[in-house]
Parts: sequence; C-alpha cells; structure tokens
Amino acid sequence: MQGTIKRVIRDRGFGFIKSSDGQEIFFHRSGLQQLNFDGLKEGEAVEFEMERGDKGPRATNVRPSGT
Repeated sequence: MQGTIKRVIRDRGFGFIKSSDGQEIFFHRSGLQQLNFDGLKEGEAVEFEMERGDKGPRATNVRPSGT
C-alpha cells in the first residue's frame, strides 16, 4: 500500500499514515524499514503493508516510497 506520513508522536514512538484511499493507519517505530523514526517528516511518501492490530489497522514494513 502507499500513503504519506500524517502525524508523528516522537515522545511516544508512533504515528499515523494517511493511505492513498484516505484511511488513517497507526504505525509504531518498530515497524519501520530503511527509515529513521527521528527523521520522519509529515507528508513524506511511504509504502507499507497492513495488518489487523488490537485497536484497528496497523502499518508494518513501512519504507520509503519507490523502494
């Protein structure tokens, strides 16, 4: 799936991605691949996989778009 970083909550170690279909998806810093959590910027294009988490959809294998 593709999307953009919508919000990063640095002190908590997670954030949200807005998918290309408009869905807001949670991600945790542990789900990042080839990305530095502290360097993430809102609006940055990413690709990811989605799984069902305890509280809804969760992004995994989050990586820069085009890799």
